[in-house]
Amino acid sequence: MMNSRNKSLFSNDIPASFVVFLVALPLCMGIAIASGVPPARGLITGIVGGIIAGSISGSPLLVSGPAAGLVVVVAEIVHKYGIEMVGPILLLAGLIQYLAGISRLGQLFRAMSPAVIYGMLAGIGILIIGSQFHVMLDDSPHTHGLDNLLAIPGAIHKAVTLQDGVVHEIAGLLGVMTIAIIVVWDKFKPRRLKLLPGALISVVVVTTVASFYNLEVNRVDVAGNLLKAVQLPTLGSLPRLINAPVMLQAFTIALIASAESLLSAVAVDRLHTGSRSDFDKELAAQGIGNMICGFLGALPMTGVIARSSVNVEAGGKTRLSTILHGIWLLVLVVAAPGLLRLIPTSCLAAILVYTGYKLIEVKHIRQLRKYGRLPMAIFFATLIGIVTTDLLSGVIIGIVLTSGTLIYKMSNLIIQIVENEEDHQQIDIYLQGAATFVRLPQLAKTLEKVPAPTNLHVHLENLAYIDHSCLDLLSLWAKQQQERGSIVIMRWEGLMERNRHPFEVHPTLDV
Repeated sequence: MMNSRNKSLFSNDIPASFVVFLVALPLCMGIAIASGVPPARGLITGIVGGIIAGSISGSPLLVSGPAAGLVVVVAEIVHKYGIEMVGPILLLAGLIQYLAGISRLGQLFRAMSPAVIYGMLAGIGILIIGSQFHVMLDDSPHTHGLDNLLAIPGAIHKAVTLQDGVVHEIAGLLGVMTIAIIVVWDKFKPRRLKLLPGALISVVVVTTVASFYNLEVNRVDVAGNLLKAVQLPTLGSLPRLINAPVMLQAFTIALIASAESLLSAVAVDRLHTGSRSDFDKELAAQGIGNMICGFLGALPMTGVIARSSVNVEAGGKTRLSTILHGIWLLVLVVAAPGLLRLIPTSCLAAILVYTGYKLIEVKHIRQLRKYGRLPMAIFFATLIGIVTTDLLSGVIIGIVLTSGTLIYKMSNLIIQIVENEEDHQQIDIYLQGAATFVRLPQLAKTLEKVPAPTNLHVHLENLAYIDHSCLDLLSLWAKQQQERGSIVIMRWEGLMERNRHPFEVHPTLDV
């Protein structure tokens, strides 16, 4: 008699693994092509992400594989340093992730403003649309993301006017057909087939059409032997890792892959009631997976929310569904590579164009609007920074603006100057909030307006914090007031008690 565990395996994890496999298949190849590497390397990352990372993951239902979010970074590495450096750089990035995981820094990677995350995803989405639009027309994308966007009207005109024959027009029609099938399927798919992904349906239909009519378009080039796609690091490539720009690329991959993986783990935890994610263990697992991918010369791996949510929705209960999806990828590549070589490149590019569009979530912008103008400004600054410069620069812009906003808000200082109604020679000065260097100009400007000689009572007991710059300003101002004949009384007993450390008060001040 079948026990409950085996019954759960057959009724949940195995069917879920097939669904995740069908979702991952076109994306693994499409992301590889968009990154400028052979599609087989994307499949290798999917296999490693499923079998290796899935086995040691700190988030059992999180599915790992190549992610669209790192397409821009990998494409830049290929352009600047050559395809042979993708593996070594990824090897270093994986080591950084692993060390961060075993150092229990997983929670820190999650500490990123939603405005920066949403801006990063939207910026990546726009860049993916810009580059893959040209691939969808069987044309060559430009090096810089902004150039790709500006060249889109010209690419459309070239396809419509048949400047190079009908090749661009046919590829474009196949791409449009792909996107149309995905949209229609996602909206009107039968309930019984709701778990079948629109991307897979579009690949099957478009590949069938292209093969039936023998259309002359670019097709996926998958090696018959998967081992031929492996590119081990060479002794000549490893010393290049000590160069600062190369190390920066590794750090960029580690940062973005870690943030995407751990944020995806948080999202997956919200979708099920099973065991919660261990973020440090997950970060270490991602590092091990990326070190293996780097050793094999494959693509960077991250935890991906799209595939993970499908896993949960399809009924996955344990890490077995994730592991099996990697096994199915391996079986297909080994047993039937010829089927993959029938797929038009424009079809996979169109899937990524649609994926890029989905990364630009309008609902995220609406959510940020509820919190005021500053989050919106950070969102668009990050987005514009990524599109006009590069991914890391855009993210740094967002982080700097977020930090500046936080410092500004935490340094809120209220200053009130009240003339005593009973004693007109007495003035009470009330400080409330946090007196830090950020508010030093405001405090100095206000204190300069206080007349002398006067009986001054400065109330500091409602201050949450005062730093040495403001304390020094108060001491100097009080001394100058006393020299002008004023009596200055500082009331800060409550502040000293809360902070539990002595303040360096000027000896002439009354406390």
